[in-house]
Amino acid sequence: MKLYTSVGPNPRAVRMFAAEKGLSLPVVEIDLMGGENRAPPYRDQVNPAGQTPALLLDDGAVITEITVICEYLEEVHPSPTLIGATPAERAETRMWTRRIDLNICEPLANGFRAAEGRGLFESRMKLVGAEGANELKAIARDRILWLDGLMAGRQYICGDRFSLADILLFAFLDFGATVGQPLPDQAAWVKAWFSRMQARPSAAA
Repeated sequence: MKLYTSVGPNPRAVRMFAAEKGLSLPVVEIDLMGGENRAPPYRDQVNPAGQTPALLLDDGAVITEITVICEYLEEVHPSPTLIGATPAERAETRMWTRRIDLNICEPLANGFRAAEGRGLFESRMKLVGAEGANELKAIARDRILWLDGLMAGRQYICGDRFSLADILLFAFLDFGATVGQPLPDQAAWVKAWFSRMQARPSAAA
């Protein structure tokens, strides 16, 4: 296997997942700032969407998208379990991963793309205006507080069980803090959880 990676929270989430698995995947760094992801050979041979991460399998097939790659790695390297050891655990992880992706990661990332990252993205995709960017950031902040209110008494998103949901949320919240979307002061649980996540060795991935 070979992992195509770059700057940004999306590939970082996969790198963290692999690190938590104890996997040392060969990596190829793609220069997003230089547009390498939008030009041959990457666009034609790896991911026509021009995005990272991408995982090249041993048979030459390529899979993309954070959760898909992590699901694959979980299946071929099931220990330690990061999605779940039972149908109920896997359903719980996927539920929270879906909620976090739609409610927090998407508005956070789109708010960045439409504001601080506008120069990088406006030639590549349709973006909302400045007012919309602020509203997207406000939505992400509101949903962080929503999540915070549901987490009392838990060590991680899925209770005492560390999972993909934690990795995905951390990668995006850590990114958000660098682009003008800091953690809300009122989110006491999330801030304590974030500190625990920062202390994990995989946070350096």
